Order: sequence, then C-alpha cells, then structure tokens
Amino acid sequence: MPQPKQDRAIRTRHTILMAAATVFEERGYQAATISEILTTANVTKGALYFHFKSKEQLAQGVLAGQDQNLTVPPQPCKTQELIDTTMLHAHRLQTDPLVRAGVRLTLDQRADGLDRTAPFQNWTTIVTNLLTQAQQQGELLPHVNPQETAQILVGAFAGIQAMSQATTNYQNLPTTITALLKHTLPTITHPATLTTLNLTPNITHLTQNTPDNNETNDDSENTEPEEQEKTETTETDTKEKAATH
Repeated sequence: MPQPKQDRAIRTRHTILMAAATVFEERGYQAATISEILTTANVTKGALYFHFKSKEQLAQGVLAGQDQNLTVPPQPCKTQELIDTTMLHAHRLQTDPLVRAGVRLTLDQRADGLDRTAPFQNWTTIVTNLLTQAQQQGELLPHVNPQETAQILVGAFAGIQAMSQATTNYQNLPTTITALLKHTLPTITHPATLTTLNLTPNITHLTQNTPDNNETNDDSENTEPEEQEKTETTETDTKEKAATH
C-alpha cells in the first residue's frame, strides 16, 4: 500500500539526514565521506542515493534542517517574540544534532563549493520581519533600521555561538546570548517596551507546541519502493566493480 511506503521513505530520509549531521558535525564538510554516512545510517547505497544524489545535497539538507522548528507562540510584543525565537535556537543548538551540524556547516570556511548563504539569509529575513513589526507597533527607537539591525544581530549571534561551541560545547550559550541581548536591546528598544521584556523565557513553553519538521517529505519520496533501493544498490555496485577492471 502507498502509505507504508511513504512512511518508510520519510523515516529513511530522516535517518540519513541525522547520520549525515553526525558525520558533518564531527568531521566537517571536506573530510566527511559518503561511506562514513552510509555506515552511520546503516542504509544501502540505493536508499541514500534515492534521496540525495551527492554529498553536497546531503549537506544542503542538513543546512535546511537547522531552520526548521523555529516557530514560537506569537507574542503581542514582537521584540519579545524575537527574544523567544533567539533563545529557542540557542536551546536547539544544545539539544538537536541536526541544528549543531547545520551551524557547523554554515560556519565552515573550508567547505569549498558548498553554498552556505541560505541560513544567514533566512535568519536575517526572520529577524528583519520581527523588527519591522516591532517598529510598526512603536516598540523600537526612531533611528532603528530593521534590516541593518537584523544583519548586526545575526552576525553577533553567529560569533557568540561559535565561541560558545569552542569554549564550552554550547553549555554557556543561553547565558552569553542573554548578555548579548542585554547589551544590544537598550540601543534599539523604546524604554517603555524594554521594561516589559523577559530575557529568560520558559523553554518548555516555547517547545511544547513546536511541530516536528525533521521528517519533511517531498515528491521524490512518495513513490520510493523497496525494489528501487535494491535496484540502485545493484547498479551502483556494478559500476564500482566495472571501474576496477
């Protein structure tokens, strides 16, 4: 029946992505190999290549994964919603290997040939939109340029999380992010709004209604048959054997 095949395809893709995340986080993009990812995932070559045609596609899947599950409960105060989103991402860096691997790839300057711009662009868009809404509601000081401020905040967050990873393996990240917000928010936020902000939101509250998007689907997964995995495995092995003769 189609539904079991779709479910299996989603699970297989998720297993491969998590295995790739483990290898990319530990080894980096250049040093990681498809063989290591196959071993970690414990899937066939056919299964992997059905979903991802190359190591670059695997890396892009991991990069996209770090931006999922970022939805927080809407807040009347959009500056508070920005704080909540930032703290949720910090929490996920501590708890979600897919997010950690995505950040590792985003900041990996030796990842030649890998387009790492999307996460920065996505984060800048999220922050710009929240700051624009905050400005429209009178929460920000008159001089604030939402897009310019978003670029500064995203860049600062990237640096803070990189330092936290190197020094404490993200253990001090919530503390350092709170310190960053304490230093930056007074320069952009109206005093009346500033006094209402909570810099230590309840993470349980932020995550309890978050949808699980790690097992996303696409059209290529809807028809993944078991025979396809076997066929592609045979074809791949045949090509490899031929190449040795």
